[in-house]
Amino acid sequence: MSETKLLLCYNRGCGQTFNPETNNDDSCRHHSGAPVFHDAYKGWSCCNKKCTDFTEFLNIKGCTVSKHNNVKPPEPEKPKVDKSLEDEVIEYRAPTAPEPKPMERPPFDTPMAKMKISANKALLDQLSALMTSGDHGEVSETESTTDIPIGTSCQNNSCKTVYEGPCTLSTSCTYHPGYPVFHEGLKFWTCCTKRTTDFDNFLAQVGCATGDHVWFKQKVEGDEVKCRLDWYQTPTHVYVSVFGKKCDPNASKVELSPIRLNLQLYFPEQKGTYLKDMELRGIVDVANSSVAMTPAKVEVSMKKKEAGSWAKLEIPREQTSGKKNPTTSNVTVLSDQVESVDLGDL
Repeated sequence: MSETKLLLCYNRGCGQTFNPETNNDDSCRHHSGAPVFHDAYKGWSCCNKKCTDFTEFLNIKGCTVSKHNNVKPPEPEKPKVDKSLEDEVIEYRAPTAPEPKPMERPPFDTPMAKMKISANKALLDQLSALMTSGDHGEVSETESTTDIPIGTSCQNNSCKTVYEGPCTLSTSCTYHPGYPVFHEGLKFWTCCTKRTTDFDNFLAQVGCATGDHVWFKQKVEGDEVKCRLDWYQTPTHVYVSVFGKKCDPNASKVELSPIRLNLQLYFPEQKGTYLKDMELRGIVDVANSSVAMTPAKVEVSMKKKEAGSWAKLEIPREQTSGKKNPTTSNVTVLSDQVESVDLGDL
């Protein structure tokens, strides 16, 4: 009598050998579904049983009873590989954040603000000693009132008073303490909010401040002083340093606009002034900038208005240190003559 060949059952979850002669409807206990692996859990799609251990998963009893099956299920087709793409290099680049839109650059003739100068005690003490010793330069006063020629016009902006004798000294001067600006067709004074497009109306505008007449322009005696200028930056600020001894804060002026820095620094010991007017490479926040003086230097701290590093401090212009920009030179000459206008009807 020949022995019956045992066959392998391919039902999922069974994997036993069986005798085909004794294969009944309840001989095989298996899973009718497919294995499911999700996160750390393992189970069958036909059962509600789940576990995290793989051995325990293999020992889950089948949920379906039927005959053993010795027909091997077809293997899934392998994806076809295009051999022509074997040497293809796929380059992946991480997405980059969009570059910020550059800030609109204000014009060069944007009104400038006169900066408040902070001088430390050591400098003030040294200047006081210098004044006491008498070895210092002084800002020249206006000429004596007895030396004013008849017919001399007041030098304040928009004041049309003409000196006619000592009685003129008692009259009040109505003038503009700022300077004129001409930008995109508009004409206005930096000290006023009134603007106009008509030049005649601009000339007719009455001053916004009152004070004493100025018959002669004040000037600082002495020649131009040569100083070393240096600068450095941090992610948030740009620092400009002018190295010179005992700068007088009361006789000096520092003006700043978002793209321009104007330095007029008076040094009593040298009896001269350091002049520098530059267009800045980047845009700064005037309100959050400051000026500090020590016995050895003047430092201007300017807050950056946009992120990024400056390649250089300034944009070169035709004028040299101490010379006026062609645009502003016309404004300066005109400021001695013109007056402004009310824009209420525009």
